[in-house]
Amino acid sequence: MKSVAVFLAACAWALAAPAQPYPAKPIHLVVPYAASGTSDILARQIGPKLTEAWGQPVVVENRTGANGNVGADFVSKSAPDGYTLLITDLGGLVISASVYKLPFDPSKDFTPVTMVSYSPHVLAVHPSLPVKSVAELVEHGKKNPGKLNFAVSGIGGAPQLAGIEFAQRMGVKWTYIPYKGGSDAVAGVVGGQADVLFNGMLATWPSVQGGRLRALAVSSSQRVPSAPDTPTVAEQGLPGFETGSFQGIVGPSGIAREIVAKLNGELAKMLNSDEMKQRFARQGTEVRTGSPESLGQWLKTEQARWAKVVKESGEKFD
Repeated sequence: MKSVAVFLAACAWALAAPAQPYPAKPIHLVVPYAASGTSDILARQIGPKLTEAWGQPVVVENRTGANGNVGADFVSKSAPDGYTLLITDLGGLVISASVYKLPFDPSKDFTPVTMVSYSPHVLAVHPSLPVKSVAELVEHGKKNPGKLNFAVSGIGGAPQLAGIEFAQRMGVKWTYIPYKGGSDAVAGVVGGQADVLFNGMLATWPSVQGGRLRALAVSSSQRVPSAPDTPTVAEQGLPGFETGSFQGIVGPSGIAREIVAKLNGELAKMLNSDEMKQRFARQGTEVRTGSPESLGQWLKTEQARWAKVVKESGEKFD
């Protein structure tokens, strides 16, 4: 009986003891794409800032595969304690629901934390391609149907869907060539194995600045300050065309509201600092934060939007 009493007393003490304040151990920030892509670049800028603020290491892990879905699935099945988070292209995440048979639902099986940034896709070509505008690219594509190779960071990802929407509306046909991540797709066009791509500005613009790619347009609604001489797709014949890399952070479903609030608040404070805003702007992206609730609604809306595009495209994503 004495041992039982001791056990019960220990349980009562454990229940009464206050939980350790979050975070009390390292946070793992999972990047579901290869190194040097947009998500990876952002994670390695955010991680040190969180470490500095909270005194706990932020470990960046690249868990690649299936166009980001391997890493996303890992996070969706992790403990909902705030210590395993996913930083990803949210557009690609919700598009996957219409392209793959997923073991998770992007708009239901994650806890939204915050949007991080937006950077437009850059429509760029190899410098040897004899085109210098959207109109010239469309004309060249129509004269050579199916002969242009379009590099994509992964089958069914946001850059491919940007290419599909562009091709649908412009009446162009090209061949999609999958690569292992955005930086690999950029390297494919730079190396001449492919001709054209849409890809996140953060990972693509350095090659444009270095003369290894020729930028024809950006996919934002307005020109971006870091590339004021590069027109938008919309102003070159496709009104309303807007795609891009919407980066954000989510965690497994069920993270406590107070932990989500703490993460959201610290990330918003850090990302909206003058230092980070200026750093992002120099790289061709903009800070874009918001509440967990607004991110949750965005995920649902975008998932429905891209389901319609995928259905109408008739594309096969095997």
